[in-house]
Amino acid sequence: MRALPPADRQQDGASAEDAALVHLQGEGLILLARNARYPFGEIDLVMREGATLVFVEVRFRRPSRFGGGALSVDANKRRKIARASQAWLSSHKQYSQAGCRFDVVAAMPGANGIECEWIRAAFTLDDLW
Repeated sequence: MRALPPADRQQDGASAEDAALVHLQGEGLILLARNARYPFGEIDLVMREGATLVFVEVRFRRPSRFGGGALSVDANKRRKIARASQAWLSSHKQYSQAGCRFDVVAAMPGANGIECEWIRAAFTLDDLW
């Protein structure tokens, strides 16, 4: 399979995040932040579901024999997301007592555009260290 140029990968990633956001908002989640970047990691979407903060990693993968987007969130990526979530929380003190969850949305091309598979509580901090 031929690799896509960086601009195409960025566009695919942005489209996947848009689709994931629409999907999660349709499930009742509220967007708090998007693309929260830090030197050590990034959070694609920060959302709220009731009283719970949800840090969402969106992974776009074209169908392949190497597995879907969810499989690509390895231990190193999970640690980066966790560190970025701690940084985000430290600058948003109003959420310091909120429960937190780490979700993954695996996005892939489908018959009607981008399809999303939402994996709630895809990992926990206990999985990392």
